[in-house]
Amino acid sequence: MTRGQATATGFVAVLLWALLAVLTVGTVPTPPLLLTAITFAIGGAMGFAWIAVTGSWADLRRVPARVYLFGTAGLFGYHFLYFSALRLAPPAEASLIAYLWPLFIVLLSGLLPGERLTGGHVGGAIMAFGGAALILARGAGGDLPAGAMAGLGLAFLCALTWSTYSVGSRLVGHAPTASVAVFCAATAVLSSFAHVLTEDTVWPVGLWGWVSCAALGIGPVGLAFYVWDVGVKRGNIQLLGVASYAAPLLSTLVLIAANKAEATPRIAISAVLITLGAALAARAGARKSPVQT
Repeated sequence: MTRGQATATGFVAVLLWALLAVLTVGTVPTPPLLLTAITFAIGGAMGFAWIAVTGSWADLRRVPARVYLFGTAGLFGYHFLYFSALRLAPPAEASLIAYLWPLFIVLLSGLLPGERLTGGHVGGAIMAFGGAALILARGAGGDLPAGAMAGLGLAFLCALTWSTYSVGSRLVGHAPTASVAVFCAATAVLSSFAHVLTEDTVWPVGLWGWVSCAALGIGPVGLAFYVWDVGVKRGNIQLLGVASYAAPLLSTLVLIAANKAEATPRIAISAVLITLGAALAARAGARKSPVQT
């Protein structure tokens, strides 16, 4: 697999994450930690099914325990911090802070062996973040309620957690992508315990509720993490970081198509900024020679 193919594979995760919002709406009123437990259980089951078909159980036994701890901390830590932040702070502001992770990926990736951060990467990341901010901050404004600053702090930690997980995955690149199945299963177990301790149990309502829940587990909270693992380990991680800003844009377009949001000039401006930012970073990344793996 070439560097470009791996990058394209990783971008599939961004496309899947674009469905996260509209599918999550369909799971209301299921509480977030219970939803996390259900969907990650589905995502983990998918991974184990693939491992059984390919007969790669031996690969999992060779993965060090510290890698499993690292991956579980990344997946569970991100979602736990994200949902906690949304409970304390207004969703628009908390989402904006949490969505600093693509920018952090671009910046932190410059510290990786064999990588070099350029002005094109930084400029593209900032430009694309401006486009994402227009969407995520569309409802921002007004005084922050009590406890909001704590929520924004958790959102900032959330962004650091996912960017550190994504960049750190390159450092454990010897671990097979199949190990993500263990990350998902462990996250499901931890989320279940957290749900029992902090939430009331409310299952998805009706056929659409369960279909939405299953679709989340198969796509945005399932397959997405496997293809993302391929991308960050073998692809152009800086370009992937910038391209991740397409997620809030695509998510908004999906919501518009589903009549869950209204089309505005703000979305058009965001599209231009995100596209230009990704193009600038892609130009910087294209100067590197492709790597075969």
